Amino acid sequence: MSELSYLSAAELSTVGTPTLWAVTIGGVLALLVLDFLVTRRPHEVSLREAFAWSAFYIALPLAFGAWVWNRYDSELGVQYLTGYLVEKSLSVDNLFVFMLLLAAFAVPAVLAQRVLLYGIAGALVLRAVFIALGAAALETLDFAFLLFAIILIATAVKLLRDALTGHEQEVDINKMRSVRLLRRFMPVVDDYHGTRMTVRQAGRRALTPFALVVVAVLATDVVFAVDSVPAVYGITEDPYLVFATNAFALLGLRALYFVLHAALSRLVHLSYGLAVILAFIGVKLGLHWAHGVWKSVPQIPTLASLGVIIAVLAIVTVTSLRATRTQESEEREVVVERR
Repeated sequence: MSELSYLSAAELSTVGTPTLWAVTIGGVLALLVLDFLVTRRPHEVSLREAFAWSAFYIALPLAFGAWVWNRYDSELGVQYLTGYLVEKSLSVDNLFVFMLLLAAFAVPAVLAQRVLLYGIAGALVLRAVFIALGAAALETLDFAFLLFAIILIATAVKLLRDALTGHEQEVDINKMRSVRLLRRFMPVVDDYHGTRMTVRQAGRRALTPFALVVVAVLATDVVFAVDSVPAVYGITEDPYLVFATNAFALLGLRALYFVLHAALSRLVHLSYGLAVILAFIGVKLGLHWAHGVWKSVPQIPTLASLGVIIAVLAIVTVTSLRATRTQESEEREVVVERR
């Protein structure tokens, strides 16, 4: 660890000095404002525009990772890159759910990027809250790592069960608690009115479908934050690096959505891979906690974790593409036979 790192009262080490925190949060807010300015006039996002923004939001965190590596040491650099890869992988799963929500609410193409941007801003706020709570837990609870391990393994089991039953591809907006709660207190009009959240109808203020889909996206952000923050704490215990990995992974989601929109439906085995990754990190956290109690218990090095995560993502990507290619071939054969 660099000599510039400092320790909290509970010996939680971090490179996040007040100045570094201020600069990072200021940079994140500036990027969010830039995104809101870019989307102030709703328009359909071209593939060229999406690729340009995606390239920017991939180059930025990689450059930051290089800075961490050179400024501090290779161990922190590997922790940051591994954490970023985990968060980016989980964010692709977020995108898949966002895609289902946008389809379920029949969001016009010109409004999609503004809905995603509200979701990203909300996710950043929620992640910041959960990161602070996670840091407080690590400082005060001896069994915090064990608790995080249980959360991740339970999430992995749920992901696997949903993938096996096909529930991860189902979104019923009429059963969403957030939507039902809003409809109980305010009427909802049928048509979109641009990015307006409310309109006046028959002398009474009513919600638009745009407001409902934004609330639905924010509600799913809470669920994703519950497993995402413990997952990256399983890679690094530094709250600053945890925040940085989350922020960089989330900021590029709006552009990445339009790049991967067509490909998302082809990643049919992604949930299986994420289940394996979360379970693996849960085991890593469990071993880390046990090592603090019994020194003879081995720990999993961060570099080994990076190798496992890359291998799992590569395998599920290849198997997903093969599975969808086989399915498409079979469907074409059925069409030919019917003719």
